[in-house]
Amino acid sequence: MPPGITTLAADAPELSAANTGFMLICSALVMLMTPGLAFFYGGMVRVKSTLNMLMMSFISLGIVTILWVLYGFSLAFGTDSGSVIAWSSDYVGLSGIGVTQLWDGYTIPVYVFAVFQLMFAIITPALISGALADRVKFTAWALFIALWVTVVYFPVAHWVWGTGGWLFEMGVIDFAGGTAVHINAGAAALGVILVIGKRIGFKKDPMRPHSLPLVMLGAGLLWFGWFGFNAGSWLGNDDGVGAVMFVNTQVATAAAMLAWLAYEKIRHGSFTTLGAASGAVAGLVAITPSGGSVSPLGAIAVGAIAGVLCAMAVGLKYKFGYDDSLDVVGVHLVGGVAGSLLVGFFATGGVQSKAKGLFYGGGFEQLGKQAIGVFAVLAYSLIVSAILAFVLDRTIGMRVPEDDEISGIDQVEHAETAYDFSGAGGGAGSRKAVPSADIAAASSGAAAAPNKKVDA
Repeated sequence: MPPGITTLAADAPELSAANTGFMLICSALVMLMTPGLAFFYGGMVRVKSTLNMLMMSFISLGIVTILWVLYGFSLAFGTDSGSVIAWSSDYVGLSGIGVTQLWDGYTIPVYVFAVFQLMFAIITPALISGALADRVKFTAWALFIALWVTVVYFPVAHWVWGTGGWLFEMGVIDFAGGTAVHINAGAAALGVILVIGKRIGFKKDPMRPHSLPLVMLGAGLLWFGWFGFNAGSWLGNDDGVGAVMFVNTQVATAAAMLAWLAYEKIRHGSFTTLGAASGAVAGLVAITPSGGSVSPLGAIAVGAIAGVLCAMAVGLKYKFGYDDSLDVVGVHLVGGVAGSLLVGFFATGGVQSKAKGLFYGGGFEQLGKQAIGVFAVLAYSLIVSAILAFVLDRTIGMRVPEDDEISGIDQVEHAETAYDFSGAGGGAGSRKAVPSADIAAASSGAAAAPNKKVDA
């Protein structure tokens, strides 16, 4: 029987209906985050890319689910092999798991743990998609997801959370995915965009969000689902740690949103809805690895620091010339790095573990461990993701043709458009038809110049 499985023997933990029900609810909340992410990203792109952006997240629900059942769960949480990968034949196809078998040391079934971790595996590659908006073939993206989760996400999840994983055994603290999810996705996004290049018109044409209400809806769904993402990662409610994580998630997110808005007001003179949504996500990212180690006051500090750092980081793409379309690098990579490293400063030693940070008398020991975890995952994901993108680009091609990118990836890749304006303007013949270019310009907030093609 592989590690992670116990039976309901007399000396073994008993299945807890309360913890099992709680974890099923948390799993559903984390699943909701992927559609929430789709709306968040979908509102941030121009009209002509809306459906493609939604689909880039939704397709992950299909691909990763099947791969997780076939072999992903085994690679991430099976029997350790050399501290870098795992494998257990009983987990292949989830065929060797009994209904009454519990996850080792916990009171929830293996099936519940497997489905909870599946939702993390689904959303991680979906996060990458925001950096690639407007320009990637859908078939290439689907194949990239399948390859990426196999050679990057599954092994890294084992490093960080699997029994025997080298970062887990070293004592790197990552409560719910600062390294395995956010740094992993952010570094992958950077690696891919360095290979595929910039959008046509980057730093020249306006590329404003077409629907800020969609962005705010997506951010709200992410915030809601993140309580399952974070509090559920303790796998139960027996000792109060999950409750602390729940509180810290709310506190850090609020602090980050306020800090981002304050920075934005000082730097640019306005409080924007996009800034509020982005700041909230930055706080959620940063508290993910650290919320089980810090106090609520520490969570305020983590959120505020991350809010300012991420607000500053989103402008780096213009300085260094990499086209991170929707700021995946600026928010998820930078926020993940900040939250993971801040464990080494603010860990109290009284919540998740006895490990203390620098400000609580723990010295530099935990900070050093956190730094190793951060840069190991960052380097591995960046390099391997760039290699995967390079191979795909040289074989099937990663980018759509230039004309298709200009005309709109939704129509080319999906034969649909997000909004149907055919009924606008009343009955047939009642008024002059509005040129489609003018409609697209109005939808994107761009002014249509006479005799000039509008990039909606």
